[in-house]
Amino acid sequence: MERTFSIIKPDAVSKNVVGAIVDRFEKNGLRPVAMKKAQLSKEQAELFYAEHKERPFFGELVGFMTSGPVVLQVLEGDSAITKNRELMGATNPNNADEGTIRYDFARGNDDLSANAVHGSDSPEAAAREISFFFKDEELVG
Repeated sequence: MERTFSIIKPDAVSKNVVGAIVDRFEKNGLRPVAMKKAQLSKEQAELFYAEHKERPFFGELVGFMTSGPVVLQVLEGDSAITKNRELMGATNPNNADEGTIRYDFARGNDDLSANAVHGSDSPEAAAREISFFFKDEELVG
């Protein structure tokens, strides 16, 4: 069993599609072992996305991620990182394959930050991102 980290972003939360997204994960073998709704502070968003600090979109990303509540999750399943990335679809929702989360819930938006979900891209990133938001005792699986 592998674990990965997922964020349902403010755009998807505001569209009231959290349940539909979680359902998509569950129907594809990814089980939430931790989940909470949160309002990220500017400091949290800046620390979480620190790897992008020098990129021109950093300020917009931080602004977007603090614009409304998010749902933070740890998902568990076979090849969880790869499966989650496949379910999410391309970073740009307008390039995402039909049937992916980003195609279904974020298409038509020019703001690439507003792409419904975030997911870890490697085991190292998953471990770092999970520990950023969750204590070990919060992981109930």
